Amino acid sequence: MTTHIWKTFLRYKWLYLLMVPGIAYYIIYHYVPMFGLVIAFKKYNLMKGLWGSEWVGFDNFRTIFASPEFPSLVRNTLLISVYRILFNMLPDVMLALILNEIRAPWFKRIVQTITYGPHFLSWIIVYGLVFSFFAPGAGLVTTFFRDMGWGELDVLTNSDYFRSLLVTSDIWKSTGFGAIIYLAALASINHELYEAAVVDGAGRWRQLWHITLPGIREVFILLLILRIGHIMDAGFEQVYIFLNARVYDVGDILDTWIFRRGIEQMEFSVPAAMGVFKSVIGLVLVIGANKLAKKVGGSGIW
Repeated sequence: MTTHIWKTFLRYKWLYLLMVPGIAYYIIYHYVPMFGLVIAFKKYNLMKGLWGSEWVGFDNFRTIFASPEFPSLVRNTLLISVYRILFNMLPDVMLALILNEIRAPWFKRIVQTITYGPHFLSWIIVYGLVFSFFAPGAGLVTTFFRDMGWGELDVLTNSDYFRSLLVTSDIWKSTGFGAIIYLAALASINHELYEAAVVDGAGRWRQLWHITLPGIREVFILLLILRIGHIMDAGFEQVYIFLNARVYDVGDILDTWIFRRGIEQMEFSVPAAMGVFKSVIGLVLVIGANKLAKKVGGSGIW
């Protein structure tokens, strides 16, 4: 057995060598920092350090679950994440399908450039654009509404519109990048299938339904499972930038709460416990989603 493993290693030694930088990256930046999770079970003190701080067991978790903010934080996080999954994945697929049907290369490149461009903008710039349009009393759109006699338009500070604003701006920013992944999947579909479908008399819609969509199904399931695994994140950077005092009841999520407790209040143990809680829930969801995907669609991540 040992001889066989050694021969296999020697045969593929250059491929294993190519794996070393990636493995080293994950060990240094993902696995080594996991020792810091012990903070979640201690009353961490900067002066005493990691090992000198008092061990408190699950007290930090009890503090989280007993907090009156916890139910609303979980609800807001789940709702925003579910909205992102429901409304953000379909535009990626639709844009990829549209681009795949465009036969003029120059026009296809122009559309790809326009839709892919927002991906490179930071959320600070995106919020600046949104603010210039919807700033209360001074934005381009709000001023237009007022001048037309339609009343005052309140978007940024209205809790009824906050989640819709998050989802809409995320669609505008990320759809172009998401479409590239599906375009790569579409490029891998065997063109002989389309030729055979044409011979059999299948039109464009039949080809789309029986060849194109099944061809990207596994990629869609893979991305869906990955998004479900991050369902407890809800996009901290965007939410934190868009958040204001008047929409805390619908926009305050677990990550913004962790930021306030950990960075602003310099309290590390309870936010670390919240991070452990999020990681455990994410792991359970990924495993469950993968098993469900294999039962329903026959494929998963592993």
